[in-house]
Amino acid sequence: QVQLVESGGGLVQAGGSLRLSCAASVSIFSISPMGWYRQAPGKQRELVAAIGSSGSTNYADSVRGRFTISRDNAKNTVYLQMNSLKPEDTAVYYCWGKVALKNYWGQGTQVTVSS
Repeated sequence: QVQLVESGGGLVQAGGSLRLSCAASVSIFSISPMGWYRQAPGKQRELVAAIGSSGSTNYADSVRGRFTISRDNAKNTVYLQMNSLKPEDTAVYYCWGKVALKNYWGQGTQVTVSS
């Protein structure tokens, strides 16, 4: 069973930065891809960023150039560095990973950006 535990959410002013962390209960070499989704009130969950085992990355257009996803294989952790945050980035952010054909999710962490 794969467990993903997020941390690092919080309240920040527009223009500020936050770094989210997602710690996995297993080696992240076995989890690919990994990434972050977010869900704002009344909206569908959307993919924010993803990273493969080779380090290849993919970003939503709305965050490209502001967010950076990375992975530390030694710590079994994936990070999402969020810079130049905007009020529209406010959402619950979920860590996600895929093992074989099964999706795993973290419990979510709230990010609130005030204007």
